[in-house]
Amino acid sequence: MKSFEITGTAIDLGVFRQRLLDHSCGAYVQFEGWVRDHNEGRKVLRLEYEVYEPLAVKEGNRIIDEAIARFGVTRACAIHRSGLMELSEAAVVVGVSSPHRGEAFDACRYIIDQAKARLPIWKKEYYESGMAEWVNCQRCAHPA
Repeated sequence: MKSFEITGTAIDLGVFRQRLLDHSCGAYVQFEGWVRDHNEGRKVLRLEYEVYEPLAVKEGNRIIDEAIARFGVTRACAIHRSGLMELSEAAVVVGVSSPHRGEAFDACRYIIDQAKARLPIWKKEYYESGMAEWVNCQRCAHPA
């Protein structure tokens, strides 16, 4: 199983995990990126993600394929939100199942790092001051 998706609704983490279950695997690693209440010294109230979905899905699936080939994992999936989001919501989730934990951790990190660096996804932060601005998500990524 492999897939990359964009959704405008809350991510059902239980359903997501079920998609990655495999009896041949002894390891499952999941990363969740949450909306936090601050950035660079400013109080954040909410976020908005804008996505060019056709390209994001195509490139996201390419990243999943690369991770499977590079690390030899059995299954990998990722879902990224679009639209307005409140504090503590899951903005992105990445999951990997594999026979062994090392490969699962490595593949999961590769997927999120590459997604941050390569996908056409833009983030707008809404601040307590009433200001809002688009921020560069890529500067936080250190692709492998």
